[in-house]
Amino acid sequence: MRALKWVLGILVLAGIATGGYIVWERLSRVETTDDAQIDGSIFPLSPRVAGHVINVAVHDQAAVKADDVLVQLDPRDFEVAVAKAKAELADAQATLASARSDIPVLSVSTASALSGARSSVQDATVQVSWAEQALGAARARLKTAEANVRVAEANANKATQDVERYKTLVARDDIPRQQYEKALADAEAARASVDAQKAAVTEAQQNVLAAEKSVEQARTRVGQADATVEGAMTGPQQVKSSESRAQAAEAKVAQKRAEVEQAELNLKYTTIAAPATGIVARRSVEVGQYVQPGQLLLEIVDLSHVWVVANFKETQLKDMKVGQSTDIAVDANGRTYKGHIESLAGASGARFSLLPPENATGNYVKVVQRIPVIIGFESGQNNDLALRPGMSVTPTVHIH
Repeated sequence: MRALKWVLGILVLAGIATGGYIVWERLSRVETTDDAQIDGSIFPLSPRVAGHVINVAVHDQAAVKADDVLVQLDPRDFEVAVAKAKAELADAQATLASARSDIPVLSVSTASALSGARSSVQDATVQVSWAEQALGAARARLKTAEANVRVAEANANKATQDVERYKTLVARDDIPRQQYEKALADAEAARASVDAQKAAVTEAQQNVLAAEKSVEQARTRVGQADATVEGAMTGPQQVKSSESRAQAAEAKVAQKRAEVEQAELNLKYTTIAAPATGIVARRSVEVGQYVQPGQLLLEIVDLSHVWVVANFKETQLKDMKVGQSTDIAVDANGRTYKGHIESLAGASGARFSLLPPENATGNYVKVVQRIPVIIGFESGQNNDLALRPGMSVTPTVHIH
């Protein structure tokens, strides 16, 4: 009987030892903490333009889908701004088209005017040359005519002297009367020749004056042609000026096009839509309210993308790695979800606090720090969107 008691006692001790070993082994393979909660994306919505609210389509705790219209601002002022910007753009485009059309016309007319002016200079120069040649010839003829007058006068003087001599001789009958009469005729002819040569001189003088006038006129035309060329030479500058105006018009068109795009964006911003599927929270906007850019209107809690932030003690991180599986017990519904470690924080939570601890005081007390660990849910675990940011959870990480 005593032996039986000993055997039973040994068996009980062995069972307790075995159970304790099994519990210890299992506990050594996991790390858990109750300092954890669910976190998620929360989108604050604020207007990008100022305006009066004419419609609020949701209320607090309402479920919305991505791109659902939540708030509508009065768009009329922005529609007017779009119409004005488009009108100014059309005016700038018309100005640009006009400036561009002027360039080829001005270029052709400038080139034609310059070519014509240069041709006129050449023609006028040729005319001057011809006029100078004609003037030289007229002066030569004048000199010849003047020489002929002198010759004719000399002949007339000789003929007159012959008549006087023959008159005495004929009176004494030393020469025939016929010879005397012939001398008279020669004297008359000589005087007529003088008159003719003098007339030729007068004509030659008139020709010289006319030639000098022609030279002067031709030189005047040359000066006028030169002035025309100088005027035509300003054409390229006018073309460049026209091109500069066209470039300025292009810049104006670009500016007005940007203003149209900005006006259209502002009109688009009067409609505020949901950035993601979720739940409306902290709605603070009402119909008729005047809102300013950046003013918080409401928030959207994205329930489709949540995760767990677990603050593990630094002594628990020895064997903890990214990718390890995790059981997540949720206090709110009593369910346990599957997850895995996504990342470990780069510093302890104390380092991110408003007043980080300063241990360089000489009275150092070692305190176990906690490191935030991000745990993600496995795919399909939250299809019913039952998890909410802020819920308390107890994650258990399988480290072996």
